[in-house]
Amino acid sequence: MPPSPYARWTRGPSTSPEFFPIGVWLQDPANAARYREAGVNLYVGLWEGPTEEQLAGLREAGMQVICAQNAVGLKHLDDPTIVAWMHGDEPDNAQPAEGGGWGPAIPPATIIADYQSLAAADPSRPVWLNLGQGVGNEEWIGRGAPWEDYPEYCKGADILSFDVYPVAGIQKPDGENYLWYVAKGVDRLRGWSGNKTVWNIIETTRIHSDHKAHPAQVRAEVWMSLIHGSQGIVYFVHEWKPVFAEARLLQDPQMLAAVTAINAQIRELAPVLNSPNAERAQVVSSAPAVPIDLMAKEYGGDLYFFAASMRPGSARGAFQLSGPRGEKSAEVLGEGRNIAIKDGAFTDAFADYAVHLYRIEGWR
Repeated sequence: MPPSPYARWTRGPSTSPEFFPIGVWLQDPANAARYREAGVNLYVGLWEGPTEEQLAGLREAGMQVICAQNAVGLKHLDDPTIVAWMHGDEPDNAQPAEGGGWGPAIPPATIIADYQSLAAADPSRPVWLNLGQGVGNEEWIGRGAPWEDYPEYCKGADILSFDVYPVAGIQKPDGENYLWYVAKGVDRLRGWSGNKTVWNIIETTRIHSDHKAHPAQVRAEVWMSLIHGSQGIVYFVHEWKPVFAEARLLQDPQMLAAVTAINAQIRELAPVLNSPNAERAQVVSSAPAVPIDLMAKEYGGDLYFFAASMRPGSARGAFQLSGPRGEKSAEVLGEGRNIAIKDGAFTDAFADYAVHLYRIEGWR
């Protein structure tokens, strides 16, 4: 097992192989116990906080947090409730201007200087930065920063994140055709940063839109991001339309059940996800209009590989595994079925944005 990406910090996120960050964005600590039941292990952001009351509520619920480094936070340097410090949100977006309208983005030099100040005040925790949807959606009209600034922004944090909400937030009438923007953004941040730790934020509500991702689309977004190297998932759960609801996810039984199931699978597979990638599997064919991306892992003597179709539409994926010859069987996790493998080759069907997670026992 490789060193944890958080091993540098004595008070940072857990370094256990069993830990994978699953967060919610800017939620009331009063709901922390309910989020824990859904498999969430981290709050990201606290409204006008942290306050003493917020930290006490999270501590009581056993929920950790990434928050601003204000005066209250600095009084709690020994408190394990806080695992990282955060910048203000989306500095690459156009910023509100005095007197109305919009001005330029916050310069990367400001973010870097703030990062240095945060780290100097507390070197025992990492600093987390979330960028806007321009990371994955170059058509975003709200982007205020030029492209050449993004590698510089990446110098201003230890953990990088971004948010793009293809169905509800990219201002396209057919946003469901662009779920892959999530993976594109992960790839870009990893490239710009030289493979720093990257997380991303996933939609679960209408936000301001008339459209909302279906549970299967949310699952696809999560696994696309994981397959492309995201090391933390945060859910955006606010909704303003038709009425404002800070914790809309908790009021949506269908989506809550889906997110809970996604989180349970991530927690179960955390040691696998935290293990090194293995170059043991490749896609040898699929429908040209529906590429299939995959990530392979070796853990506990077994081979795992996780595959997702990256565009809407049906495809049949053909896979080739390096290793033993002869006949084997792959378990498709969570689907109650197995697939025969002969000489390392097999095929499987992929519907719209399908995700299949495979485990092969004793593949060496």
